[in-house]
Amino acid sequence: MRLRAALLAASQIMVPVTGAMATTITGPYVDIGGGYDLTQTQHVHDYDRQRLNDINNTYLKGAPSSVTSAFDKGIDPGLHERQQVRHGDGWTGFGAFGWGFGNGLRAEVEGVYNWSDLSSISATTGDPKGHRMHGRTDGSDRSYGGFVNVLYDIDLKRLFDIDVPVTPFVGVGAGYLWQNVSGITTLQHTISQHGTNGSFAYQGIVGAAYDIPGVAGLQMTTEYRMIGQVESFDMGTINQSYSGPLGRDTTHLRYDQRFNHQFIVGVRYAFNTAPPPPPPAPAIVPAAPVASRTYLVFFDWDGAALTGRAREIVTEAAQASTHVQTTRIEVNGYTDSSAAHPGPRGEKYNLDLSLRRADSVKAELIRDGVAASAIDIHGYGEAHPLVPTGPGTREPQNRRVEIILH
Repeated sequence: MRLRAALLAASQIMVPVTGAMATTITGPYVDIGGGYDLTQTQHVHDYDRQRLNDINNTYLKGAPSSVTSAFDKGIDPGLHERQQVRHGDGWTGFGAFGWGFGNGLRAEVEGVYNWSDLSSISATTGDPKGHRMHGRTDGSDRSYGGFVNVLYDIDLKRLFDIDVPVTPFVGVGAGYLWQNVSGITTLQHTISQHGTNGSFAYQGIVGAAYDIPGVAGLQMTTEYRMIGQVESFDMGTINQSYSGPLGRDTTHLRYDQRFNHQFIVGVRYAFNTAPPPPPPAPAIVPAAPVASRTYLVFFDWDGAALTGRAREIVTEAAQASTHVQTTRIEVNGYTDSSAAHPGPRGEKYNLDLSLRRADSVKAELIRDGVAASAIDIHGYGEAHPLVPTGPGTREPQNRRVEIILH
């Protein structure tokens, strides 16, 4: 029993203790998130020939010809005005549907919406002195559209033997975004910008997913994104309306590249992620059966006293009982078929003699340190001889005591 308990304990100790492994997505998943958006300052260009004609017809009307000529020579033929549009705080939101290939790679289609406050506009006019104006803007800037993203989940357990419920990921995406501008700025005059312009967009993604305990496939995500919009391939129009002392006009604006920096928190759910199987139950290794060990002690005819050699054998059995798993010691006494008192009394005499021989061995075992409660004695007389003989035969090997360690 002690051996069995020890084997069971050892098997439990050897079962590896595993942590919560990070989720590798296989199959469909959905992802939503939102967070803070910071849009870099954008540069805007305004080219308008009609505006020059309006200035000539309004501001220079009735002026001496020398003044008109001087102004005409110094002004940009297209009255090129350059602006810097500054954005304030903003926010972003997205939703995506994707597919995990089970090896870390994922592909997804994503819709995104960004909003930011327009804080101010600085303008440099196209006149000879290049006047610079700055005014606070009331309005907002929006961009919306879609991306196709390719991402890779970094398996920390497989690559670096780090067993944590966190999966870093990186990705890139390409798509198309529309930019909608609506704002009013007061410089030396009132400028109103409004309209929508679309262009090709791209993004880079760096983030990490954290497994939510108890819900298979559910993860919280944090990520940083940089979104860029190119100047070319643009579609649509953003108009600028001017109202001031020189009259009114409407021009077309061209926004250059746009960059958004975003810090996002989201939730992702993978549909085909089954809960990990429970760890296997510790295997209970049954104790191997231990064969009984038997020691034979022989006696003189009609005697129950131990000889010197018999004492050595008893001592050996006593020592063995302390080194081998022993639950019980059986001591059985026997005689041969002869008897000191022949006749009907002989069988009863031999039975008593076998029991006295067993008692002698038990007493010697106790002197050698074996507990008396662990020893069972029996006397079998002439029964179970080692060497079969006829009645009244003296046979030394049948005059014995068997010590059996169970």
